[in-house]
Amino acid sequence: MKRIATWTFYGVGALAIAYLALYAYAVFTGRDMQPGDPIHIFRKPDAPIIPVSQRHCERSEAIHPPLVAL
Repeated sequence: MKRIATWTFYGVGALAIAYLALYAYAVFTGRDMQPGDPIHIFRKPDAPIIPVSQRHCERSEAIHPPLVAL
């Protein structure tokens, strides 16, 4: 049982070190963001334009069913 706990401890430590290494990579190689910089969100050029009045998600009712008064 001690051996399993030791290897689990090593595994968690290795995951933590890998996470920190990826974080450091992202910090040092990422773009500098300044307050006020625009956020660029790209979409397909051939995507249909949906009017605001029709932007209702069918999934929203499946996730959050409408409330019914009892």
